[in-house]
Formats: sequence, C-alpha cells, structure tokens
Amino acid sequence: MASRDIELESISHPISRTGVFTTPDESGTQQADSQPEDGRQEFSLPPVDGGKDAWLFLAACFAIEALVWGFPFSFGVFQDYYSTHEPFAGSPNVAVIGTCAMGIMYLTCPLMMGLCRIFARWARWTSIVGLFTMCLALAMSSFSSNISHLIATQGVLYAIGGGIAYCPCILYIDEWFVQRKGLAYGIMWSGTGLAGVVLPLLMEFLLRTVGFRTTLRIWSGVLFALTIPLSFYIKPRLPYSATSHVKPFSLSMFLLPTFWLYQLANVIEAMGFFLPGIYLPNYARSALGAASYGSAAHYPFGVMMDIVRKGESLDQGYIDPSMVFGWLAAGRGIGNVVSGPLSENLIRSLPWKGNTAPFGYSSGYGSLIVFTGVTALLGGASFVWRRLGML
Repeated sequence: MASRDIELESISHPISRTGVFTTPDESGTQQADSQPEDGRQEFSLPPVDGGKDAWLFLAACFAIEALVWGFPFSFGVFQDYYSTHEPFAGSPNVAVIGTCAMGIMYLTCPLMMGLCRIFARWARWTSIVGLFTMCLALAMSSFSSNISHLIATQGVLYAIGGGIAYCPCILYIDEWFVQRKGLAYGIMWSGTGLAGVVLPLLMEFLLRTVGFRTTLRIWSGVLFALTIPLSFYIKPRLPYSATSHVKPFSLSMFLLPTFWLYQLANVIEAMGFFLPGIYLPNYARSALGAASYGSAAHYPFGVMMDIVRKGESLDQGYIDPSMVFGWLAAGRGIGNVVSGPLSENLIRSLPWKGNTAPFGYSSGYGSLIVFTGVTALLGGASFVWRRLGML
C-alpha cells in the first residue's frame, strides 16, 4: 500500500489513503455513482509492483521488446545475405537498411511519447496499430527487387511501426512498477539480449534454406501471431479519468546542462555501438570463416532519473521520465543513422588490408574496429564529467 501512495502523490486528483479515486463533478463537488454514502465515486486499482495484471503487462513488454528490436539487431545476417546474393549483390548502401530501421525507431521516440501523452485515451491501442504496420512492412519487403525498396519497407516503414508499438511499453511501465521499477526495466530490456542471441541464428538458417523472400514472409506471419495477442496486455494501470489530471509534462530538460552532457556522450557512443552487430557476420565470414553473433542492450538504466532529480532541484517544473527516455533515444537514433553511411566510408576499399598489424586490424575492417573502440571510450565521458563536478 505504501508504494501505491508514493506513486499517486504526483496526481492532482482527490485520492484516499486506501488508493480509491473520487471523481469531482463539473461544479467542483464530489459526485456519487450510485452507492457511496459519502458522495464519492469509487473504483479500485490493480496492485502496483506485483499481482497478475502487473506481471502480465511486464511479460508482454518483454516479448514485444524482443520481437520489435530483435529483428533490426539481427540485420547483420541479412546484410551478409543481401551483399552476396542476387538481386542485391554489389549494391551500395546495404548497411543503411539496418541503421535506418533502428535509427528511425529511436528518433521517433519523443514524438510517439508526446502523442501518447496528448491522446492518452487512445494510447493503449497504438501497440496494435504499430505491430500490424511492422508485419505489413516485412511482407511488403519480401517483394523488393532493389535496395531502395528494402530501405523503404524493411527500413523506414518497419521502424515507424516499431516506434508506434514500443512506446506504450515505456509510457505505462511507470504506472505498474514503482519500487521495483529497476527490476521491471531490466526484465523488459533483457528481451533484446535474448532475441539478439536467438534470432540471428534462426534468420541465418531460414535465409540459407528458403531465401530472403520466404524468410520475410514467414517472420511476418510469426510476428503477427505472437505479438497481436500480447498487445492487449499493454494497457495503463490508471484510468483515463485519473491520468488526465496528471501534471502536464514540460521540455524544461533542455535547459539542464546535465541533459546535454549525457546526450553528447550518448550520441557519440551510439555512432559505434551498432556497427559490430551489422558487420560481424561479414567480418566473421571473411576473416574467420565462421559466424558468431552477440546481443545488444539498451543504454543507461539511471540517467533518466538523474535528469529528473536535477530538474526538480533547480525548480524546472515536472520532467516526465518517459519524455527524457524519448529524447535520449532520439539522440541514440542520430548516432545510429550517422553510423550507416559513415561505416560504408570507413571500410571502402578495405583499408589496412594485408598490412602487418596484429589481430583483426589487417583484415580490412581495422578502421571500423578502431572507430568502434574510440566511440565506446568517449561514450563513457559522463564518468569523467561527474568526477569534475559537471554532473
């Protein structure tokens, strides 16, 4: 009960210590709904931080996280296939497909979060719309005959659908989990790690046995069958009548130096973060003769709350953590989109190939390896800034 009271403190709506909402009428007095003697309209809420509804919500978020993000993170096997099979062999900008898919999903996060907050009554249904759009995009991409078609469908359209489907998960998780919020985010984001291990192996097998057209059609059908039923569990804990009275979110985070310092490190780190997943299959085939795949995780599980606390301490008004997440995700998307064409230039003509450098630096991917390492190092700049008292 204590965790429920903590969460509902931010709602400017009459709430009793028992967690029961009371609804005022237009005149400002409490309006009864048939039964309460004290003139209050009462309805109960499912428990926070536990209970059937909370865990079903988290399980659905885990699955949607894995299926929405797992496919773009598996793009390395598709890039390897497209680069070596007709009708795409030798085409430029193959890497743009994968970076476009992930980049647009990240970039549209603040827009989707804002729209879900503005049109809160309809927000819970956006997951269904987004998942249907993703399935349609994959089915359409199976008819592609050139790279431009793949960028438009497997890249842009899939990303738009993925962003629409995923944002309600972030928006509602703060309602379902308060004291266990860190655990909830960890469980949800682990879905990407699981998918990053399983899906590349599955996609490689399908591509090798049935080709890319049938693979995309099979995955489109599987995605639809798995995610559409789950989307009905992605729903708010608080009714619309209560959330409509929540403090309006602001963009005062942009006035905080803390936000921009984190964002700078975030963008730089993102420029190199996605490249190993994209180029690992090509590198493994050319340099090692075998393939191995890794998983990728999301970025800082505590940065959001640090920015929120800093804003509160400086009297910047209410800063919504979900909007902080959205804008940090947009910064990550900038780094992702830039990394596509940048990586193409870094390995053009396979520089350093055949020189005397040790390990993988003489494979032709040496410049890419160095760039990835440097961006990872600079991505930890917030550690230095904190030691200097800048955060």
